[in-house]
Amino acid sequence: MTVYIDPPAWPGHGRMWSHLVSDVSYDELHLFAAALGVPRRAFERDHYDIPAHRYADAVAAGAVEVRSREVVRLLHAAGLRRRKSG
Repeated sequence: MTVYIDPPAWPGHGRMWSHLVSDVSYDELHLFAAALGVPRRAFERDHYDIPAHRYADAVAAGAVEVRSREVVRLLHAAGLRRRKSG
């Protein structure tokens, strides 16, 4: 099981966020997030939003650090990219 995380560079709600993704399946991603204690409500279309203070926890649990552009490439290559509607 490999999941990937980008640096916490995305602002929102007064903090910075990372994106946690899988290049295999949403099931794999949901299992990893659940083991990390990330609530399902943090899942948005094709990724989990992870607050900066949990970044190190995700990496320690096995998430591979990649650049933000790599997150998008991985999702596209796996056919898992879901764009915002509207």
